Amino acid sequence: MNGENQASESSLPAGPEGLAPHSSSSFDWRGSLRSVLLGLVIGSAVLAVVLPATRTLRQAQPVAAAPAVMQRQLVMGDQATSADVRQLAQAIVNRGDNGRLPFVLIDKRQAQLLVFEASGRLLGATPILLGYAAGDDSVAGIGQRPIEQVRPSERTTPAGRFVAEPGRNTRGEDVVWVDYEAAVSMHRVRLTDPKERRLERLASPNAADRRISYGCINLPVAFFESLLWPTLRAKGGVVYVLPEYKRMAEAFPTLLPALQPAAAESLARRAPQAGPARLQHLI
Repeated sequence: MNGENQASESSLPAGPEGLAPHSSSSFDWRGSLRSVLLGLVIGSAVLAVVLPATRTLRQAQPVAAAPAVMQRQLVMGDQATSADVRQLAQAIVNRGDNGRLPFVLIDKRQAQLLVFEASGRLLGATPILLGYAAGDDSVAGIGQRPIEQVRPSERTTPAGRFVAEPGRNTRGEDVVWVDYEAAVSMHRVRLTDPKERRLERLASPNAADRRISYGCINLPVAFFESLLWPTLRAKGGVVYVLPEYKRMAEAFPTLLPALQPAAAESLARRAPQAGPARLQHLI
């Protein structure tokens, strides 16, 4: 048996390095080498195609364009308004204080509201109803009080610069919030109390007759729906409420220079003296 085994083994052909193959299914090293080389060639070709395409895509990425410079110019035409309104509007346009937002000017002495494009072009003006009490500040915490607890002397429309936002009030009505904390907004005229005669007051040429609200700014329905709301409902705007007693430079310190003492005294004399007794029966 040993001789037969030796004879049969010696008759097998020698493999590489003098090793005998184990069987007919033994490892084919030549075929594997060819496969590896072929794989390297194909991989190189793929990389040559993919890499340039990747670089091309990166180079093709669009570059964000810088926002266009807004051409600002105050355009009011022959709109009748006060000198203070024109002075403030010009200062807003000169400084670009409103950014890219539309802006609104409210002249409390004249009970007038003006709406402007961001560039400074007047879109429209209207008479409005304002807070019953004269004054330039809201009472602290007034926005958290029930409306029936707000005394007549506290029903003021605050003066100053406000970033206004569109929204809804507790009744679900569209409003533009001027001072949310103080619950002051611009909205359609409300006719909840017939004794107040709000529509009649809106039509009055006397600005003092248009002092009746709790502090909110009431607009004619048509003006609110056709102009104010479409202009401000998307992004809001900036609202500038001119003061009654404060100097303009106090209300808008970053926009207007301080007035000389003589001018300040003249301005104080022009401030309206609200007469609660005149409208008391209508509240």
